[in-house]
Amino acid sequence: MNDPVQDILVSLRDRVMGVRETTLATVDGLVVASDTDKTHPESMAAVASAALSLGHRLADQGDTGTLRQLTARCGAGHVIVTAVGTRALLAVVTDEGMDGLAFDREIPTIVEDLKKILANDTP
Repeated sequence: MNDPVQDILVSLRDRVMGVRETTLATVDGLVVASDTDKTHPESMAAVASAALSLGHRLADQGDTGTLRQLTARCGAGHVIVTAVGTRALLAVVTDEGMDGLAFDREIPTIVEDLKKILANDTP
């Protein structure tokens, strides 16, 4: 039996060059699912949760609307934290050659698909 969340995470890696790992977590930092080799999913979930919380505060202070995404540009790639509705987040680790246009094209569909699955998974 396939896990639809896991299938979505793997599909992002398959469809966007440079995506290495993904972790789906609740906004309070609990792992829902992950597609990782090197990253410790529980640590990534906790730190991404804190980053998302700070991002929400930045958006509020800047009066720029609802936060959708944060990006940390690093020496060897990126860590991108995307809000998945109000209850979850998706942390994506990429290499420096990530196809940003493909990522920007794919992420809205990924987020909507995850939101639908998560909405059906709660009472």
